[in-house]
Amino acid sequence: MAEEDYGSFVDWNQMGDLAKSSGPTKVDTKDLKEFKQMARQGYWAKNHKLRAQVYQQLIKAIPCRTVTPDAAVYRDIMGNAAAKKTSTNVPLPEFVDGNPIPRYCLKPEAVASAHQIINCLAGQFPDISHCPALPAVTSLLLHFSVDEAQCFEHVSRILACNEPGKRLIDQTFLAYESSCMTFGDLANKYCTAAHKLIVATAQDVMDVYSDWQRWVLGDLPFSHVVRVLDVYLVEGYKVLYRVAVALLKFYRKHKMGAQGGQGNQQQEDSNKIKADIQAFVKGIASTVTPDKLLEKAFSIRLFSRKEITLLQLTNEKSLQQKGITVKQKRSRRNVQLALNPDTFSSEIVSAKEMHDIWSWIPERFALCQPQLLFTTSTHGCSLNRFYSHCEGHEPTLLLIRTTDGDVCGAFLSTDWEERKRGGNKLSFFGTGECFVFRLKPEMERYEWIVIRHPELASSIKTQNQEETVTSEDQITDSNSLQQPEKPPGELSPFLSARHFNLNSKNTSMFMAGNVDSIIVGGGDGNALYIDSELNHGRTGSCTTFDNPPLCAESFQISLLEVWGFQDTMAS
Repeated sequence: MAEEDYGSFVDWNQMGDLAKSSGPTKVDTKDLKEFKQMARQGYWAKNHKLRAQVYQQLIKAIPCRTVTPDAAVYRDIMGNAAAKKTSTNVPLPEFVDGNPIPRYCLKPEAVASAHQIINCLAGQFPDISHCPALPAVTSLLLHFSVDEAQCFEHVSRILACNEPGKRLIDQTFLAYESSCMTFGDLANKYCTAAHKLIVATAQDVMDVYSDWQRWVLGDLPFSHVVRVLDVYLVEGYKVLYRVAVALLKFYRKHKMGAQGGQGNQQQEDSNKIKADIQAFVKGIASTVTPDKLLEKAFSIRLFSRKEITLLQLTNEKSLQQKGITVKQKRSRRNVQLALNPDTFSSEIVSAKEMHDIWSWIPERFALCQPQLLFTTSTHGCSLNRFYSHCEGHEPTLLLIRTTDGDVCGAFLSTDWEERKRGGNKLSFFGTGECFVFRLKPEMERYEWIVIRHPELASSIKTQNQEETVTSEDQITDSNSLQQPEKPPGELSPFLSARHFNLNSKNTSMFMAGNVDSIIVGGGDGNALYIDSELNHGRTGSCTTFDNPPLCAESFQISLLEVWGFQDTMAS
C-alpha cells in the first residue's frame, strides 16, 4: 500500500473512498495565497500520503518556543513504545474536560496510542489547564503520522506556537470560555436566524454554544473534519469559527425542513438542544458534503481575523475582571477532610455532611480544618456577638437548622467587618466564590449565577461599585431588564445581558449586614434574611444565586453556627 508509511494507525476498512488514493502526488507551490486556495479546494484530499506530507510541512513551519518537545523527547520518555502494550484504561488528563478520543477510523490500538501521547504531552506542557480539543487534534494527526513520536512532535508544535496574534488551540479555561462567548457574538451577527432559533428554544443559550468547538473537533465525521483540518493548518483558528457558524446555519435549515418551515418555539432543556445539534452534526454526511460545508463557511463576508481577535480580547478582559479564569468544579471527590472526632463537634451537621460541604469550597481552603467561631447555643442569640466572633475571619461557613428540622447555609468569602464600609447603609459586598446550599431535606448547592452564565460578567458592576439595600428586601434599582446602550452598527459582545431576563445590577449581591439583620444573596428577593435576634429568618429565590427557597420561606431558627477555616500548615 502506497500509504503504508503514514497509515499504520488507520483502519482502512472504515475509510471508504478515502482509502483509494488518487489525484496529485506532490505540491509544488510555496505561495501562501495559492496554498490557501489549494487547501480550500481539497487539492490533496484524495491522497493520504500527500496529505500527511503536506501536514508535516505545514506543522514544521509553525513558529514555536525555543524549547519545544520533539519526537526524540517522546522516545526518551516512553522508551521502546513498540514493545509496550498501551491501554485506553489510562485516564486522560483532567484538562481535556472529559472529552473522549474520537475514533476517526483508527484501529482500537491507535486510540490507546493517542491516550499515551496526550498523557505524555500533559507532562511536557504543565501550563495547560483546559484543552478540550486536544483529543480530537491528536486523533486526527495520528492518522498522518509514521509513529507515536512523530504525532507527539506535531501536536507539541501546535501547542507551542508563539507567533504573535496567532492561536491554534485553547489551552486555558479563560481562552476557551471567551471563545464560546465570541462564537455567540459571531452567531448573532452572521447567523441571525439560527441564533434566534437557539434563543427561542434553549433555556441556556451559552450552554448550547459551549459545545461549538466539539461540533467541529469531535462530532463531524472524519471525511468532513479532515477537510477542515486541511484549511485550519494553513489559516488558523478562525477556520473553526467559520465552520461552526456554517454548521449552525445547516442545523437551522434542517430544523425548518423537519418542521415544515415552522420552528418549534417552545423552550426545552439545553441538554436536549445540545444532543439534537450533536446528532445532526454526526449525521451531516447524508445531506451536506465536505465541499458544501467549506463553501458555506467561506461564503460569510466580512468575517475577519481582526474582528475575532477584538471580540476575544473583550470577552477575556470581562471574564478576568470578574475573576472567572478557571473552571469551577462541581465536586472534588479526591479531597479528604481529615476531621478529628475529638475536636469536631457540630449540633447541626454530621462529620459526613461536613465532608460533603468541604467538597464544594474553593480548593485553596480544602485542606483547612473547620473551626467553630460562633454558635447560638453557647454565645446566645445576638447579632452583635455574631459579628464580634466572626470579624477577622474569612471565609466563613454559615449553618442554620430550623425548628422544622431543615438545614441550610452559605459559604461566605469575605470578612463580615467589610460591612462597616457602608456606614449605616445595608451594602452588599463579597465575591463570586460565595454560594448558598441546603442539606435537608435534600442536598443542593447554588453558586453565583455568573459561574453558570459567564456571558453576564461584563454587565456586572465592578467590585468598588456597591449596591445598597433600602430595606431588608428592597433594592434601589428596578428589576426590569436593562438593555446595554450601543451605537448603531456596533457589534455588542454576547456577554451582555440582552438574551437573559436578568438585571445586570442584581447579579453580584453576595452578602450584607448591619445592626438590624444579615442578608445573603440579592436581586428579586434574598436567599437568606436573618433578623437581629437570630431567631427568625426568611428565604426566597434571588438573582445572584438563581436559587429556590432553601427551606420554608418564613422560618424560626433552632440553631445557628458559624465555622471558620483553620490553616493546619500555618503554626
